[in-house]
Amino acid sequence: MKTYYYPGCTLPDKARDFDTSARTSCELLGIELTEMEKWVCCGSAFKLDRTNLMQHLAPIRNLAEVHKGGGRVMTLCVFCYNSLKRANHAFCAEPDKHETINDFMESEYDGSVEILHLFEILKNEVGFEALKEKVKRPLSGLKVAPFYGCLLLRPMDEIGFEDPESPSVIEEFLDAVGAEIVEYPHRLECCGSYLSLKDEDLTRTTVERILASAVESGANAIVTSCPMCNFNFEFFGGELIARDEIHVFYFTELLALALGADPELCGLEQHQTGVGELVRACVLERPPEEPERDAREPADEPDE
Repeated sequence: MKTYYYPGCTLPDKARDFDTSARTSCELLGIELTEMEKWVCCGSAFKLDRTNLMQHLAPIRNLAEVHKGGGRVMTLCVFCYNSLKRANHAFCAEPDKHETINDFMESEYDGSVEILHLFEILKNEVGFEALKEKVKRPLSGLKVAPFYGCLLLRPMDEIGFEDPESPSVIEEFLDAVGAEIVEYPHRLECCGSYLSLKDEDLTRTTVERILASAVESGANAIVTSCPMCNFNFEFFGGELIARDEIHVFYFTELLALALGADPELCGLEQHQTGVGELVRACVLERPPEEPERDAREPADEPDE
C-alpha cells in the first residue's frame, strides 16, 4: 500500500531540519514516501466542539485526498498527527454526519484511512532490532533525555499508540541507535506549547524546569518529535542552552546520523542554536568502539 507523506505547515518552513532528516532516514531505510499533492493545514489543534463541522473539515479533507489515492498517510509533527487521528476518530464515531461533510467537500470519504506516525513505522514495521543492525554510526557519545510531551500519545482512546502514562517507544528508539538513555522525571510534561504566545515567563519557567531536570540527571541532549517543543526548548532554554549544557534534537536527526547519513543531510545546520560541536565531539569524531568479544573465545596469540 502506498504511504503518503503529510508534511503539514511547519516542516517545509520553520522545521526544515525535521523534514530533511526524516526524508534522509526514510530513504536509507527503504521506506518509500509520496508527498501528498493537495494537502492543506490540518488546523493545528483538534477542535473539541464537534457540533461545528466546519472546524473538522481541514483534517478530513486531507484524509479524503489520501483515500482517493488508495493509500495510508504518515506524518511527523505531533500536532498534525494528533489532529488527523482525532478528527478521523470523531468522523467514524458519527456516521450520521458523513453525508453532510462529504457533500461539502465533494468527496466520498469513509473514515478508512490509516494514520501513522513515523515512530509507529519504525517500531512495528522496520522493527527496532532490525534498526540496530542498520546502524553505521552508533550514538554512544550522546546522553539523551526522551521527551514525549502532550500530543504524541494522548488521548489514548483516540490515538491508540502506546500507554501515555508509561510509554517506551522513544527509549526503544534511542537504544536501537546506540544512544545512552537518561531517565528523568519530566519526560511526559507539557513544554508550555502555544502558551508561549501569551505568557513567555510561564513558558520559560516550565522549559527551564524540564531542561534542568534532564541536565541534573546527566543528559547532554533532549529528543522530541514536536516542532513546538523544539522551538520552546531552544528559545526559552536560557542559560542551559546558552552554555551548551544541553541541546535539542528531533528524533529523525539522531536517526539519520546513526544510519550514517552525511551530516549536511541530517538538518543539523538549521537549528536556532548550534549543535555541531556536540555532534562532532560525541558522534562524528568519537573513536569506533571495539566489538564485544565472546569471553569463551581465546585471545589472539602474540606474534613470536
